[in-house]
Amino acid sequence: MRVKKGLYCFGEAFRKEPLSREYLSNLIYGPSYISLEYALSHHGLIPERVETVTSVTTRRSRDFDTPFGTFSYRMLKGPRYAVGAILETAGKTPFLIASPEKALADKVWTDKRFSGLRLSDYNAYLSEDLRIDREALSRLDNSRLQVIATAYDSAKINNLVRYLKRLEDAPHA
Repeated sequence: MRVKKGLYCFGEAFRKEPLSREYLSNLIYGPSYISLEYALSHHGLIPERVETVTSVTTRRSRDFDTPFGTFSYRMLKGPRYAVGAILETAGKTPFLIASPEKALADKVWTDKRFSGLRLSDYNAYLSEDLRIDREALSRLDNSRLQVIATAYDSAKINNLVRYLKRLEDAPHA
């Protein structure tokens, strides 16, 4: 079956195991790894099930409609792209995906509707727009977030880290 020009896979009758859309997303347009909404859902940070496999790449942003679904790629410049990917598996098939911290940073960074200039904006954005609960935010690794923020070198991501630090330090209601 043709996935895109130059990329093919066996039809269902000839496959030894189910096709991993996650692995396929790494092959369709690279270099890339899964991030943004799909990774947030995969890591249990957002309650929605995400059908489009969303990824980040160092190349220009593109979308691909294939027989296996829609794959969406958003561009991140070198240093921002290079940090935060982890290797996971679907069955026996490995694929690259953003860590929960990296997926959140990528989402905040690429969301043009959210300016992130004021710390006070983050509560509504994270809890209402993205619907991430406070407990899920408390499970994020602060040291990993700091490394990601350093790579981003952005006030928007630095504010995200500051907001999450304040949330951690605040007494739980």
